[in-house]
Amino acid sequence: MFEKILIANRGEIALRVIRAAREMGIKSVAVHSTADADAMHVRMADESVCIGPAPSTQSYLNKAAIISACEITGAQAVHPGYGFLSENAAFAQALEDHGITFIGPSAEHIRIMGDKITAKETAAALGIPVVPGSAGGVADFETAIGTAAEIGFPVIIKATAGGGGRGMKVANNPEELEIAFRTARSEAKNAFGNDEVYIEKYLQKPRHIEIQVFGDGKGKAVHLGERDCSLQRRHQKVFEEAPGPAITPKMRAEIGKICAEAVAKINYIGAGTIEFLYEDGKFYFIEMNTRLQVEHPVTEAIFGVDLVREQIRVAAGLPMSFEQSDLEINGHAIEVRINAEKLPNFAPCPGKVRVFHAPGGLGVRMDSALYGGYSIPPYYDSLIGKLIVHGRDRPEALARLKRALGELIVDGIDTTVPLFHALLTEPEVQSGEYNIHWLEKWLARQFGE
Repeated sequence: MFEKILIANRGEIALRVIRAAREMGIKSVAVHSTADADAMHVRMADESVCIGPAPSTQSYLNKAAIISACEITGAQAVHPGYGFLSENAAFAQALEDHGITFIGPSAEHIRIMGDKITAKETAAALGIPVVPGSAGGVADFETAIGTAAEIGFPVIIKATAGGGGRGMKVANNPEELEIAFRTARSEAKNAFGNDEVYIEKYLQKPRHIEIQVFGDGKGKAVHLGERDCSLQRRHQKVFEEAPGPAITPKMRAEIGKICAEAVAKINYIGAGTIEFLYEDGKFYFIEMNTRLQVEHPVTEAIFGVDLVREQIRVAAGLPMSFEQSDLEINGHAIEVRINAEKLPNFAPCPGKVRVFHAPGGLGVRMDSALYGGYSIPPYYDSLIGKLIVHGRDRPEALARLKRALGELIVDGIDTTVPLFHALLTEPEVQSGEYNIHWLEKWLARQFGE
């Protein structure tokens, strides 16, 4: 087992890894920018190293600085968290070249799944159902219109190197396709330095369902059910729950088995999430995230496992601590993402937190790096906390979420907490009868967004 690991991240996810390491008797090293010198993850780690100025390109994305921090502190492994370098194949390879373990999948698997077209081709070859679409990148409008005619409108154009909704456009007819194709390529070029796009069938009212998988890197893998992440704004998740309200035990067993067998075939190691659009009883692969997800706590809650601990174990060469037969769902869990944003426009709202009080009680977990007097820097993602609740069933989880939101105090800045108070009064949220378009339509009705 490792004696010391470095966490190449910040905020609540850095704290999450530090806590798991401490329970395992492993020392932790925090890295930070100059803007994060007073951050909670820096205070809680056993050691800390400043790796650069505030901009993430000069600090949290600085591979050389992070590797140097490993060498200075003697850290034997790096946990990347999510975001930043967590799905950067070059970083994983550089660590390996320096004799440092990357707590995550191989650079090869990150590279394969990081390209949307290669990922889709790989998924199809592994027996995972995929969305009808182009066989690869679409180079010109003539090819685009031919592909769209073949699979039928509406279609969605996506950047092959994309993520976060950038380089993604919907077209309902040939006229819209021409504009969407040109715009998507331009956005992709600006966001990722790569203007290659592909085309898929646009599903009308799908849900976003993702399957949590975990492999030991030696041909053994399991699945830990699904999460429903359909409540999204601009392709960004805001509310996640497990198990999914629309998924039956039979569906879960079937798609879970397909996913677990697929990652076992390629000797995948660590945590991964296979994401699908789900409509009319069918699953359609959209991508695989080769890292820990923001919403992993809802899976931990219903299965009673520590996914970060498991990541560290298998990275150190130890076997998984559970078999598929050990994994049984217990109750229902919901997570809401608390952002430092001002409604109704969701404008980032950095600033000084005068008072912070986390909710508590049975079945309540608050993952956050806030504290009273902390100044949220303006340089990074606006996520400041995740409120996770667990109940015996969905109604109890919803009631617990309402109660916990009422206890949460973040004074001094605006947050998205009022959004969740409002959502919990909506019949569709109460019943779980929503899809990936529901939230944006609701916001448009409420705020004219």
